[in-house]
Amino acid sequence: MIRKIIISWIAATSLILFSTQAFALLNFSVGVPLSHTMTGKDVSGNDIESDGVSGYFIQVGVPILPGIGMDSYKTKMKCPGCGDTKLEVSTTMYNLYYLLPIPIVNLTIGVGTGKTNWECSGGSDDCSWQDGGTATQWYTSFGMPIIPLFDLHLSYRSVSSKIENITGSSKGKKNDVGGNVMGLGIGFNF
Repeated sequence: MIRKIIISWIAATSLILFSTQAFALLNFSVGVPLSHTMTGKDVSGNDIESDGVSGYFIQVGVPILPGIGMDSYKTKMKCPGCGDTKLEVSTTMYNLYYLLPIPIVNLTIGVGTGKTNWECSGGSDDCSWQDGGTATQWYTSFGMPIIPLFDLHLSYRSVSSKIENITGSSKGKKNDVGGNVMGLGIGFNF
């Protein structure tokens, strides 16, 4: 009887303590952006406002070593003076992150670099007045296990980017498309 209790106790303890990402051999995470708050201004000094965001975040890592990830999302822009043209900011980032080895909670910190550019559709404007901009970010993610080997996490990204106009009267001026992105994801631990 004591033997069964000890074996059961070891099995339960192993599931509870060693099923977090801190002890996994491989972790894989996918997520989606929920909101993108723009903090910059365009070349005319007007606030840049978002009207929704869609895309994905992916990251893969192993314990102790930094992991790699990729973010790709498009942010619809509010543009009252654009007529039929729909304006979006397209962002692609490549990340390096570290999953802190803390049991029970999953805390991730990371940095990334990539590119942003305006995308135009539906009207006569083809966005040829810009050549995109370099983007950088730092981010953090906080996750809680929902069942062994899976966690649900909320992420915050602080993005810095400026897109320079290359033609017209605004040539050489930059649109500040930096901002904050909140995301929700799920992690798998193997």
